[in-house]
Amino acid sequence: MSTPGRVRRVARVRQRMAEVGVDALLLSLGADLPWLTGYRAMPLERLTVLVLPREGDAVLLVPELEAPRVPDSDGVFTLRPWSEREDPFGLAAELVRAGAGAHGVLAVSDRAWAGALLALQDRLPEARWRPGSSVTAPLRAVKDPDEVAVLRAAAQAADRVAAALQHGDVPLVGRSEREVSAEIGARLVAEGHERVNFAIVGSGPNGASPHHEAGERRIVVGDVVVCDFGGELRVGEGLAYCSDITRTVVTAPPDPEVRDCYAVLYAAQRAGVAAARASVPAEDVDAAARTVIEEAGLGDRFIHRTGHGIGIEEHEDPYLVAGNRTPLEVGHAFSVEPGIYVPGRFGMRLEDIVVVGDDGPEALNTVDHSLVVVEA
Repeated sequence: MSTPGRVRRVARVRQRMAEVGVDALLLSLGADLPWLTGYRAMPLERLTVLVLPREGDAVLLVPELEAPRVPDSDGVFTLRPWSEREDPFGLAAELVRAGAGAHGVLAVSDRAWAGALLALQDRLPEARWRPGSSVTAPLRAVKDPDEVAVLRAAAQAADRVAAALQHGDVPLVGRSEREVSAEIGARLVAEGHERVNFAIVGSGPNGASPHHEAGERRIVVGDVVVCDFGGELRVGEGLAYCSDITRTVVTAPPDPEVRDCYAVLYAAQRAGVAAARASVPAEDVDAAARTVIEEAGLGDRFIHRTGHGIGIEEHEDPYLVAGNRTPLEVGHAFSVEPGIYVPGRFGMRLEDIVVVGDDGPEALNTVDHSLVVVEA
């Protein structure tokens, strides 16, 4: 991201800190740090933390051996490498006291190591603590046009892999789920992804487990096969953003039960996408999809929320689930992925990434949504 873009993000974060009464933000492991600085910390036991007071200079405290990996701050923060002979938690506490005072309200990364948080709390006993997401999540959830462009590129790359699956270019019958998963992952990389986050392949009865780990079961004629996959794609020198798509295929013409269930699923997914408009509560998208399935008498077969936000993490705000009254905004990006699962027999899911636009929802995934027969 350009320097002006980072400066704008820091300004938005500080405005949000003032709104929610946070005196300093401490960003460690997780996606908040690269979102704000361009630097993704390695998941080490050594402390990395950006200390960002509501007012004053931001300081990025990193292990000395990691300092060469930190990109140019362009004046957004000061880099402070610490040596193995120093106490990084004491240094962090000093920075907090200087910028926010000993009794301040501190927001810390949700993904920070528990050990790091406990050590910081020990050195700042008078401080009050909140999750960092109370500051950053609403800001990260609203994507700017550049972020949407990368999400769109990632979705289009995933679409090309899904199209190859539907066209029979990824053989299924006679192969293990693990073999198919590996090929899907390799195709994601070939399409420009630098990392594969997951490649779920659930065949036959395994498809009834939404997060099934691809195993040695061999796909046979007549199987319903759920393929849910995604990874991270980078455009230029910016951050990588995630793809996530699910398409369900069958290895022979489906029997009436499977065909009828899929017709319900298709209608539910379309209803969820259509409901995803600005000012609509997030839970209403879940309700739109769920109502279709419930009215078909299959409500107990839909066992998860309708969707999750997506960006530089595969799961982030907003979550499309009952109880989340957060109004959707232009720039919100999330999955719409209802599923129907019949234990011991089959499962099916249909998923697109959707962005809320000025004129309504834009589904970033456009590859065939029908129940494709793949006899290869």
